[in-house]
Amino acid sequence: MPRVFCGIDWASDHHDVALIDQDAVLLAKLRIDDTAAGLARLLELLAEHGDSPESRMPVAIETSHGLLVACLRATGRPVHAINPLTAARYRSRYTLAGKKSDHLDAKVLANILRTDIAEHRPLLADSELAQAITVLARAQQDAVWDRTQAGNRLRSHLPQYYPGFLPVFAHFREGIASPVAHTVLAAAPTPAEAARLTRTQLRSQPKKAGRQREIEPEVERLHTLLREPQMQQPPLVEQAMGTKTRALLRQFDAACTSADELEAATVASFETHPDAEIITSFPGLGSLTGARVLAELGDDRSRFADARAVKAYAGAAPITRAPRARGRPCWPGTSRISAWLPSATSGPSPP
Repeated sequence: MPRVFCGIDWASDHHDVALIDQDAVLLAKLRIDDTAAGLARLLELLAEHGDSPESRMPVAIETSHGLLVACLRATGRPVHAINPLTAARYRSRYTLAGKKSDHLDAKVLANILRTDIAEHRPLLADSELAQAITVLARAQQDAVWDRTQAGNRLRSHLPQYYPGFLPVFAHFREGIASPVAHTVLAAAPTPAEAARLTRTQLRSQPKKAGRQREIEPEVERLHTLLREPQMQQPPLVEQAMGTKTRALLRQFDAACTSADELEAATVASFETHPDAEIITSFPGLGSLTGARVLAELGDDRSRFADARAVKAYAGAAPITRAPRARGRPCWPGTSRISAWLPSATSGPSPP
C-alpha cells in the first residue's frame, strides 16, 4: 500500500500538484508549467517524498490524454484518470461552500487515491502500437461525424434557394455526396447557372466524376431536370447563396478527404497489430471496425479477467431482474416475489 499519494489538477498551460500521506496530511503543493522544466520539477518533488523505481507513487489526474500523462506513464508510474464528475462528487466531502480552486482540486484527487484507490483502476498498459491505433481510430470516427455535419449543413442550405437540386440526385445511394452531384454543384451552384449548362458542359461532369457508362442518358436527364421551373430568390441573393454553397462544398470535400485518409491510416496500422487476425475473425468485424474495437478494449491482457468481463464492459452481459407482478409494484430489496404473486388472492400486502 503506497504511503504518499499525488493529485494533479490539469490545465492547458499549468498544473497544480498536491502530495498527501495516509493521514490526509498535506506534504507539499506545487504549480508547474506544461513544459519539460515543469515535468522535471514534478519528478524531483515525487522523488523527495519517497518515489523510486521500486515503489512508484500513484498519480490521480482528470484526463487520460496529453503529454504530461504520456510522460508519467512512460516512467512506469500508475496513473489513475479520474472522471471530472466523480471528482466533483468527492469535492463536496471537503467543502460545503461549493468553492473550487486548483489547489483544492489537486488535493481532492490525491484523497481519492488515499481512500478509494481500489475503486479507480490505473490506465492500461497498452502497447505503443495499440495507443497509436486508438488515436487514429478515434480521429477517423470524429472525421466521419464532421463529414456528416458538413453534408447536413450543405443539404439544409440548398432548399433555401435551390429546391430543384436535391430531387435530381435523390436516386443516387450517396445522394448529395455522390461524385456526380459534387461536380455539377461545383460547376453550377445556382439555378440560373444550372439552366445555362449545355449538353456538352453536362457531358463533361459525369466524366470528371469518374463515370464511364450510360453518360448520354444521364446528360439528357440532367439537361431536362435542371431546367424545370422552380421558386427562386432575387438574383443578388441567389448569387450570394451560391457563393456560400461553394464554401460549404469545399468544407464537405475536405471533410470527406480527411475521413478517407484517416480510414486508410487506421486500417494500415491495425493490420500490423498481432491481434488483428483474431479480432477480424469475429463475424461482422472488418479492419476498420476491428480497429475501433481494439481502440476501446486495448491489448493489455490483464484488463479483463474473463470473457464475461468483456461482455459487461461492452454492455452485452445479461442482467437478471426479478419479474414484476401485474398491477403491483416491484418493491426494492424484495427477492422472493412469488409469495405475493396474483395467484394469492388474499393475504397481507407486501411490505
